[in-house]
Amino acid sequence: MDGRPSYYEFFAGGGMARAGLGEGWRCLFANDFDRKKAESYRANWGGEELCVGDVRDLSTAQLPGRADLVWASFPCQDLSLAGAGAGLKGERSGTFWPFWALMKELRREGRAPSLIVLENVCGALTSHGGKDFTEICKALAQEGYRFGALVIDAALFVPQSRPRLFIVAVRKDVAISISLAPSHSGAGSAFHTRALLTAYERLPRRLSEDWLWWRLPAPPSRNTKLAQIIEDAPRDVDWHSGAETKALIAMMSEVNLAKIEEAKRAGRKMVGTLYRRTRYQNGVKMQRAEARFDDIAGCLRTPAGGSSRQYVLVVNKGRVRSRLMSARETAALMGLPDEYILPENYNEAYHLTGDGVVVSVVQYISEHILKPLFPVPNVKNSRDAA
Repeated sequence: MDGRPSYYEFFAGGGMARAGLGEGWRCLFANDFDRKKAESYRANWGGEELCVGDVRDLSTAQLPGRADLVWASFPCQDLSLAGAGAGLKGERSGTFWPFWALMKELRREGRAPSLIVLENVCGALTSHGGKDFTEICKALAQEGYRFGALVIDAALFVPQSRPRLFIVAVRKDVAISISLAPSHSGAGSAFHTRALLTAYERLPRRLSEDWLWWRLPAPPSRNTKLAQIIEDAPRDVDWHSGAETKALIAMMSEVNLAKIEEAKRAGRKMVGTLYRRTRYQNGVKMQRAEARFDDIAGCLRTPAGGSSRQYVLVVNKGRVRSRLMSARETAALMGLPDEYILPENYNEAYHLTGDGVVVSVVQYISEHILKPLFPVPNVKNSRDAA
């Protein structure tokens, strides 16, 4: 009999939460509505547990057994600062509610999971003045869960700036040690940001009484450098011509031009990244190219037009080279291993990775919160056997 704790994975994408949880956990069910992402899920995990379709159309009859954990990285578009601000009433982020209807039904059937992890953008803390976050907490409390949240930037683990909100909820009958969730945040908790503390302070007292101050240790210093990820000869993108690179540089402000000049003076090969962004100058809307050379890539986003794709910049011996970031580079920035099978189509691969959860962060949460709550057998933490 398989003694591993089990889980359901909702809004699964290419299975990045599954990659992070590793073989110490057993996937019973996975769901995503995107058929292209589902192809990647099946290519990497076999996909016997995968149900492709809208979460609104699912029923608990399709969820086998009783999962110990439910992981749900529900859509962020309506909660993102870059979105239209619809919040949990939006078409995409609003899919939290049909997902939650399934959780409520599982409880009525006596199959409520012991643990639920919700992952989203940090904008979920401030959406609609904090009301959306309060509604999520209220939903958890009403179904018998205690809960707490962490803001974790993937830059602690991989060279990508990607702060995300993780709400970790535990059924009230599950014992929690004081070392895992002390009675207060503690002045030194880097994962309890000012925005998170403000969101907590907005909660009604009846909800704050169910709050858990999850304690995560500081991770060791990241040892993966951006330059290690950048490929000299990627197979899916070409280096720009001199004229194309010059055109990108011409879109830079004085501040960003100074970054290029500083990189030239460094006396060594400098690797950076660039995004094209829409800015206003003197009331006029214009495209700007913004560079960084701080060993951290910008946050990957799903491509919706050329301006959302990230560029690579390499400055060496006074020469500046540029190109789009390759699909394999985006996968590495998400903590995916080299053997992870990506879609052949560049846009599909970029969409898959840019819309996922960073594997290394899932691993860290699993190691320091989930495993202590639900001891996981000592199995190598890698991809599940297909």
